[in-house]
Amino acid sequence: MARWDGGLPQRPSSKNLRHLAAAWQFVRPYRWLVAGAAVALLVAATSTLLIGQGLRVLVDRGLLSGTPEAIDRYFLLMFGIVALLASATFARHYLVSWLGERMVADIRQRVYGHVIGLSPEFFEVTRTGEVLSRLTTDPTLLQSVVGSSASMALRNLVLFLGGAVLLAVTSPKLAALVFLGILFIVAPLLVFGRRVRGLSRKTQDRVADTAAHAGESINAVQTVQAFNHEDLDRAAYGSAVEESFATARLLVRNRSMLTFSVMLLMFGAVVAVLWIGARDVMHGGMSAGELTAFIFYSVITAGAVGALSEVVGDLQRAAGATERLLELLATEPKIAAPALPVALPHPARGEIVFERVSFSYPTRPEESALKNFSLRIKPGQRVALVGPSGAGKSTVFQLLLRFYDPQSGRIAVDGVAINEADPREVRKRIALVPQDAMVFGTTAADNIRYGRPDATDAEVRAAAEAAQAAKFIEALPAGYDTQVGERGLRLSCGQRQRIAIARAILRDAPILLLDEATSALDAESESAVQAALGPLMQGRTTLVIAHRLATVLRADHIVVLDRGQIAAQGTHAELVAQGGLYARLAALQFDAAFHDAMPPARAVR
Repeated sequence: MARWDGGLPQRPSSKNLRHLAAAWQFVRPYRWLVAGAAVALLVAATSTLLIGQGLRVLVDRGLLSGTPEAIDRYFLLMFGIVALLASATFARHYLVSWLGERMVADIRQRVYGHVIGLSPEFFEVTRTGEVLSRLTTDPTLLQSVVGSSASMALRNLVLFLGGAVLLAVTSPKLAALVFLGILFIVAPLLVFGRRVRGLSRKTQDRVADTAAHAGESINAVQTVQAFNHEDLDRAAYGSAVEESFATARLLVRNRSMLTFSVMLLMFGAVVAVLWIGARDVMHGGMSAGELTAFIFYSVITAGAVGALSEVVGDLQRAAGATERLLELLATEPKIAAPALPVALPHPARGEIVFERVSFSYPTRPEESALKNFSLRIKPGQRVALVGPSGAGKSTVFQLLLRFYDPQSGRIAVDGVAINEADPREVRKRIALVPQDAMVFGTTAADNIRYGRPDATDAEVRAAAEAAQAAKFIEALPAGYDTQVGERGLRLSCGQRQRIAIARAILRDAPILLLDEATSALDAESESAVQAALGPLMQGRTTLVIAHRLATVLRADHIVVLDRGQIAAQGTHAELVAQGGLYARLAALQFDAAFHDAMPPARAVR
């Protein structure tokens, strides 16, 4: 499998339909259903070909005999053939349509299950809209192939082969002329088919571009409107749509030219051959029934070739879609459990160790987010990380959660290097309260239960009480069962933050990560949540990213970060006494009272 090295892996576009063979892995579990559809398809194709023989017998032995009984008998035979054809067509259509729906459901589940496990760095350079396009549009194209185009292609292939054989049996001379005409069809298939393959892939890429742009702007609609950016975004989206349309128009033009060329050459050849056949009937070279059957098989054969040219375009688009899905499924997460993961000790202690860790984000390899960072946090200790924006505070959290692996150094939890353990087991020992609280479009209770899916209702309510969230939740229209809207838009920023805190409380993990957990709260709510966080932090290792003095004062140890390195560390009093960066940050950001306590600046005259 291809390992991720920045965005979705790019490969040359398909030059043939080989990628469709890979779709068999999604069809294989339903082999019996495919077999049934194949039998129905063969029966339907055979019935269609038998109609031609029925027409020959009807003309030569029925119409020309002049016997009403014979005509009735042969028309009854024709009706039986048509009934068999209709029944087999129903079975084929039902089976392949069911298979198409089932396969697209399986593909979407597999692709989503794979994508949701990819490393966060994958999404740094891959737009969500493109991933969603591959999750929705591409499986739909495969569905159209499996549920329609593939069976139509096989049906028309059988009709072509069967019709060709019966043409040769009916009149070898005329059949040879028809086959000669088919040779002229190969040229447009090669010329336009190659263009269609390339344009099919480009069309899907342009659709992904439009989806990505729309998703990004819609998710940030309040920012868009706040800055009066609607017209610019409409213009940008319109440009993306027009570019997509231009590519699709070229695809349609080439597919249409392909169909036009095939139909003109094929049916032109049939008309010419029929003209010769009509003259043979006049001169006694063949019977009227044989000419009728030959006309029928010529139309069947020509129609099959024309339909195949149409289906080829669909198959080529599906080949491009399959290629895109395989690219996504071939992307391996860089963060994965080792073959033989080291078990974390039980019971958990909550010890954290960073040893000479250096790290740069994949999108910014020239910038060091952390440089030679070493820190030991004892079980149950409260450590605050402070420093200016970009100092590396959030990077510490990212690495501890093993969203990334450092380029050098070692990170250990309870004495086990986290890159040697199962990431899921490491994360089970951590509860996170992020600065931008993520609330999902479900109920308030389910959002809190996200921290521990097996929690009881009583445990959910207790967590909400501890996070000072119970009061506003109970005031919602349906209480804990209230739908909070997409991304929690029905809640205030502070309410979303308290939901996230309740989620972390419910998780009951030995390590607690607080990333500005009270930044979105007013003074009264902050005081209440700080009171709730106090008991929560008891007996737990707590790592806090903080700017507010109230949070820092609760820490046992403060680490000052600057440009990815530890600039100073100690208690609040020690760091204030030392002066330097921490004292300046305290004066500027923490507390106005502290600022007033600093020596006044000399007046400038």
